[in-house]
Amino acid sequence: MTINPSIKQLLILSGKGGTGKTTIAAAFSKLAGRSVVADCDVDAADLFILLKPEVKEKTEFHGGKKAVINQDLCSRCEFCLQSCRFDAIVDYSVDEVLCEGCGFCFRICPSNAIEFNKNLSGHLFDCRIPENREFLYAKLLPGEGNSGKLVTELKKKASAYCTQKEKEWLIIDGPPGIGCPVNASLSGVDAVLLVTEPTLSGLHDLKRIVRLVQSFKVYTAVVINKHDINKEVAEQIENYLHQENISLAGKISFDEKVVTALQQEKSILEYPENIAAQEILTIWNSLQTIRIKI
Repeated sequence: MTINPSIKQLLILSGKGGTGKTTIAAAFSKLAGRSVVADCDVDAADLFILLKPEVKEKTEFHGGKKAVINQDLCSRCEFCLQSCRFDAIVDYSVDEVLCEGCGFCFRICPSNAIEFNKNLSGHLFDCRIPENREFLYAKLLPGEGNSGKLVTELKKKASAYCTQKEKEWLIIDGPPGIGCPVNASLSGVDAVLLVTEPTLSGLHDLKRIVRLVQSFKVYTAVVINKHDINKEVAEQIENYLHQENISLAGKISFDEKVVTALQQEKSILEYPENIAAQEILTIWNSLQTIRIKI
């Protein structure tokens, strides 16, 4: 994915859900100024809750195809029933949830009774947020696959906006974990900010995503959120980062005002008189020197 090399793509990830990734992404989206913001967590997008965007356009996403049997043409030969590895065909009808879209039944049907049609997998939302900035997010329909393809489409559109509008930053709120949508969101970025928490499961999942990000050879830094709730594990995380030669971008203290902000569907920066907001601002300032790899 090629964009203007003067644009910095910052991807915010976490090895597990609930670490505070979206809270930080929402704050960064307000600090970035000339920016485009994208929420690539297409399975459970929620950044729009905090940014309250104005939706300009909603487009359909067709991630694949699904089989449909034309009952008027079907000869009841049972070829499709016997050949479907996913048991998606019952009584000569295709179960849309079980169908994986492989198209094998479509190819072997002697009566040409099976159609292989594009399948609606989700929607992409093109939005506007304050200060005349673009925000994009997407929602995958329940049970649908091809989340990686939807992330790729989302990033292509966001990157195009960056070039057209001469933006400085592309801020990406990535999906949690290490699955396909995470791999798709990593493509072409300049820097990754990993958000973790001081728990043993947080450290375990941090190690998993670090291994993934290292394979992309991209600049990586880590934030320890709520570092003061378990100083012993926070120290273990810092030792691990030192061993892996990974930058610690900063630590964020536990602050009840973060909870208050989320309950009111606001960014923590809308509550400036608190420790967490000041620490996030310091982390953002430390990222201004990211060197573009292109």
